[in-house]
Amino acid sequence: QVQLVESGGGLVQAGGSLRLSCAASGRTFSSYAMDWFRQAPGKEREFVAAISWSGVSTYYANSVKGRFTISRDNAKNTVYLQMNSLKPEDTAVYYCAAPSRTIVVVTTNDGMGYWGKGTLVTVSS
Repeated sequence: QVQLVESGGGLVQAGGSLRLSCAASGRTFSSYAMDWFRQAPGKEREFVAAISWSGVSTYYANSVKGRFTISRDNAKNTVYLQMNSLKPEDTAVYYCAAPSRTIVVVTTNDGMGYWGKGTLVTVSS
């Protein structure tokens, strides 16, 4: 079992940066790949980024590639999302998630077994 709590959201001007954190409980955190998703008002929740259990491999949505960086610290049971060059269209609730199965990297909503409650990121123009 994995429980997830996000933090770090807030209001930022376009072009600015934020770093989101996701603290996980559970001894098996290091066995799971981890993901970030987001949901903008009136839109479906979409994949943002994923990182393998070891941290060696990372995956990004085209819309954030080159601007966002996902990382993890297994000793701290924490995954991060560094967001740079933010745009108004990045405004959304950001969710941390873990797949239903250990080890495998999944980038779809229905492949996730654990979700945090989300943190709101608002980017003003």
